[in-house]
Amino acid sequence: MDSSYNKNIVFLFLLLTTNLLTLFVSSVFYSSSCTLSFSTTATAAANATTFRLLPPEFLAFTQAQLLPLGFNRNFGSDTIHPPAGSGCALFSDELRKFMSYKVNGSCPDDELISQKLLLKGCEPLPRRRCRAVAPLKYSEPLPLPDSLWSTPSDSSVVWTAYTCKSYECLINRSKTQKGFDDCKDCFNLHGRERNRWTSPKSNGLHFSIDEVLGTRKPGTIRIGLDIGGGAATFAVRMRERNITIVTTSMNLNGPFNNFIASRGVVPLYLSISQRLPFFDNTLDIVHSMHVLSNWIPTTVLHFLLFDVYRVLRPGGLFWLDHFFCVEEEFKQVYKPLIQSIGFRKVKWVIGKKMDRGPGMKEMYLSALLEKPLNNSW
Repeated sequence: MDSSYNKNIVFLFLLLTTNLLTLFVSSVFYSSSCTLSFSTTATAAANATTFRLLPPEFLAFTQAQLLPLGFNRNFGSDTIHPPAGSGCALFSDELRKFMSYKVNGSCPDDELISQKLLLKGCEPLPRRRCRAVAPLKYSEPLPLPDSLWSTPSDSSVVWTAYTCKSYECLINRSKTQKGFDDCKDCFNLHGRERNRWTSPKSNGLHFSIDEVLGTRKPGTIRIGLDIGGGAATFAVRMRERNITIVTTSMNLNGPFNNFIASRGVVPLYLSISQRLPFFDNTLDIVHSMHVLSNWIPTTVLHFLLFDVYRVLRPGGLFWLDHFFCVEEEFKQVYKPLIQSIGFRKVKWVIGKKMDRGPGMKEMYLSALLEKPLNNSW
């Protein structure tokens, strides 16, 4: 009996030694780190914890769904995965507030939360199964063309998220409010907005729309995009010339998207981080004033400019309107970056930015750039 017991002990010892040796060899030769299994376990545990913290409605929206008719050749799959920004799961507290509502009921009045989520990287925002907040006594918009240069009714907006509670307040805020607000005077359609892009100015930085359109054959600029277009006056000016422009805008302390729609042009609620929702080689013109500048991380800007190049058709125009930065930044970073995209220069004008004083050594670039008509790939 002792002999049999001793044999079992030896066998167990050999088995254990062999397993440990196998583990050691596999971890050394087949892994970049001896702690891979531990880190993987830790990551899995962290992911499971994060998963449990996410609101049920978010999980319901993002869960893969089988197609009712089975495999679809266009999908190459029998399953659909609803899109939501990968960053959403990073902000579980805000996401829980955004996705907490009664299904088939009314959505909470939470524009501030939803916009912060979007700007942080939760873009696109997940869909919700509730009815969006709307004005209690909505007023129909004015008919075209009167709507293009008229202030809409206050009853067309839910004002909860904004400091101002009326269009009159927004129109006068450049005179009455201290501090910075994005596009502070944009809602005053009879102030600076009335004369934007109507005629070139002596410093050369201000191109007029007719000047830009004059670089192309008549009628070949038909559709386009304005990135960060404020109150959409650029789109309105182009509409007066039978050109359709979609305007991207956020609602930074003002109902920009409502205002744009009330004027009779198309708003697109989209941040600068999101891939442009247009197919390759389709737009005639892309414009952006002030928005694309040195406040954007360089890598984000590089991707964005290549996205502009992607959506423009060969021969299409990119109007970079008043890009600003510090002079040394321009020489070392932004000029090489812009030139790396592959555009051909049509107009390229540099001037000083003096609103914060000459000591800041800031500058503007206004450029009209063409995607090559041939060999643009």
